[in-house]
Amino acid sequence: MPPLLSVENLSIAFGGGAPVVQNVSFEVQPGQTLALVGESGSGKTISCRAVLRILPRAAEITSGKIQFNGGAAGSLDLTSLSERRMRDVRGNAISMIFQEPMRSLSPLHRIGNQVAEVLWLHGRQSEAQSKRDVLECFERVGFPDPERAWNSYPFELSGGMRQRAMIAMAMVAKPDLLIADEPTTALDVTTQAQVLGLMKDLQKETGMAMILVTHDLGVVANMAEEVVVMHKGRVMEAGRAEPMLKAPAHPYTKALFDAAPEIPDEAVVGVPAQHEDLILDLKNVSKTYVMRSGKAWSKPTEIPACRQVNLELPRGTTLAIVGESGSGKTTAARIALGAEPPDAGGEVLFKPRKGDDPLAVHSMDRSQRTAFQREAQMVFQDPYSSLSPRMRIQDTLTEPLEIHGIGSASERRDRAEEALKLVGLGGDMLKRYPHAFSGGQRQRLSIARALMLDPALLVCDEPTSALDVSVQDQILRLLEEIRDGKGLSYLFISHDLAVVARIADEVAVMRRGLIVEQAPPETLFWNPQHPYTKALIAAQPEPDITRPINLKLVAQGAGDPDTWPERFRFSDSMVPSLMQLEPGHKVRCHE
Repeated sequence: MPPLLSVENLSIAFGGGAPVVQNVSFEVQPGQTLALVGESGSGKTISCRAVLRILPRAAEITSGKIQFNGGAAGSLDLTSLSERRMRDVRGNAISMIFQEPMRSLSPLHRIGNQVAEVLWLHGRQSEAQSKRDVLECFERVGFPDPERAWNSYPFELSGGMRQRAMIAMAMVAKPDLLIADEPTTALDVTTQAQVLGLMKDLQKETGMAMILVTHDLGVVANMAEEVVVMHKGRVMEAGRAEPMLKAPAHPYTKALFDAAPEIPDEAVVGVPAQHEDLILDLKNVSKTYVMRSGKAWSKPTEIPACRQVNLELPRGTTLAIVGESGSGKTTAARIALGAEPPDAGGEVLFKPRKGDDPLAVHSMDRSQRTAFQREAQMVFQDPYSSLSPRMRIQDTLTEPLEIHGIGSASERRDRAEEALKLVGLGGDMLKRYPHAFSGGQRQRLSIARALMLDPALLVCDEPTSALDVSVQDQILRLLEEIRDGKGLSYLFISHDLAVVARIADEVAVMRRGLIVEQAPPETLFWNPQHPYTKALIAAQPEPDITRPINLKLVAQGAGDPDTWPERFRFSDSMVPSLMQLEPGHKVRCHE
């Protein structure tokens, strides 16, 4: 039986230069999943874009052949096919899920119309039938309210929700081949597990084949039958997934495995140390947003983002807040930084130095606020959007010093050069613009900018979620070295439990605005009590083909609280207390 897709000796170059992809070959059988694994810049994505002939204008296929043997059209040579014939292939026979949903979705059109457009363009169904199919697909990819998602614009959805819409757009036409470019990078681990399960189900139903572009070896272990490892545009290793995951042969593949963070496999119950010196203290913090109704006669809707959050961050330690999109973790962090006011009765206290009197963050005068902004800085999730593309790196780094009137121009430049060296970059990079840096380097620049004012507190909002495992390992090591060397304190927001297990001293798990469990990581991961915590742990993909994700356990814990065991259930009107089960281990449950 011929392969569904065959790529032979593919080479791609930009502007007549040296090939960035060189002699790449792989095959995909019907119903099979092939994983393309490697770091950013390895050539994975551009090889897949060559299949659909959607390369950048400066890129050119210099050699090779791409043969597609699917659909009613029969055997097609995609490298020589006319553009008109390619339009019939794209979205219909071969679909692609892109990594950056905000760049791929039109900001001017509703989500439902954009997803249904695939069905309308290929003339398969009426608009009414298309809407029914799209709403069903929305429900399957995890939209809690499919009808509301249909009527939403991209800017009204979170990053995770926009990625779900992209997955629905690629899957709704049930193509012969689905190319998924990091389809779950922006998703929570529970949603990721459910989406991976959905992709498997669709494969069984339709016989769809899949090319999965990823840097997550845990995802590979759960999804792929074949693996191709790429590095600097070349194939380093290829073969069946099971033997390769058990015993990788190439040094580069081994390095990828070594860099992947894992939840520790030693069951140790930690006894938390007592800390009296708190740099940050959140007391009874709640936040309720009011959403106006679209109808004049309807009452506004109140949406609780945080409810009775109590968190203490001892100086020089890392407190991690874990939860899915919409759990309230970023809102809690914004309140901690003074960017959002809490509801009445809530209070945030900040103590910049040991022995100082605590300051009420939301009752500061102007001079206190300016001083606080020097002491508390934030590292954002997306290094691409947090750096201005029009400013040189030197200007980006020295801007905070200029705002606070610190130092002369030469002193600011010297400080910028020191910050770059601190994050592992050279001072000769000061004159460059952000586009000249990779994703990992941009995240280092974001950290350098946050350190320019020599703060005491860093709030890290998913700082490694979009990075390759090797770059992620470098960033985590960097954060650990800076914390220990400078005595910094971190409020670390993440949905990746393996990352949290490595860097955190204390972990708070949030769901629907509530802290449902809190403990040191060594206790939380080996004696989890709450069903949602168990779901988060079960959903963490491991690079072990013998330990697949337990979707039933994930679905139970990540589902509606009404489906949880009676002891843990809560609703808007009835919320159990956060009880201490053992020293330092708190769980929200009924007595």
